[in-house]
Amino acid sequence: MAAPVDPSSAAGTHPRVILASQSPRRQELLTLIGIPHEVRPADVDETVHADEAPEPHCERLARQKAHTLAVAHPDAVVIGSDTIVVIDGDILGKPRDRADAIAMLSRLSGRTHTVCTAVAVSHGGVTLSEVETVAVTFRLLEPAQIAAYVDTGEPMDKAGAYGIQGLGATNVARIDGDYFAVMGLPLGRMVALLRQLGFAYAYGPLTAADSAPATA
Repeated sequence: MAAPVDPSSAAGTHPRVILASQSPRRQELLTLIGIPHEVRPADVDETVHADEAPEPHCERLARQKAHTLAVAHPDAVVIGSDTIVVIDGDILGKPRDRADAIAMLSRLSGRTHTVCTAVAVSHGGVTLSEVETVAVTFRLLEPAQIAAYVDTGEPMDKAGAYGIQGLGATNVARIDGDYFAVMGLPLGRMVALLRQLGFAYAYGPLTAADSAPATA
């Protein structure tokens, strides 16, 4: 078990925060809730391990992203996240090409799938993480609708070949769970983990919490 984190080790009243992701959606969400941050994508191998289940897979990647940047920047609080789309037990990543995007969307059409987003926070040698799962139901899409959506280019850099915060919102009939997790960053879980790590969120920049952080 790791030693408790000392929040005072973060430089200044407001700690330096690094988002270990190049996702514009995650950057927008951190900005939305008033947390200033730097963007430094983590270069990790996202290959699914043999017999690795979806939730452990995305949690492993989120932890690896956060830990990798935390080692390189020990003064910072690092946030890592990973989102996958799961249907019939299969993980749908980002489409390889147009045909792959069409195949993914055709599979999701008229059905309910699961979005798993893991968030990890790391500082002072401790990494904490959790996974948020959300059920998303698609409307029944005609082949022409799928082709038209793919031709917008929006699906090509997104897990499952759609973005709920963009044009793809019109493909969704229902969401059961955390909308922000589907966007790519479960904000409520992230703030709770940061508190456990020793940093408080009071509707603005992070500050060192008064209570002792958890260990992991």
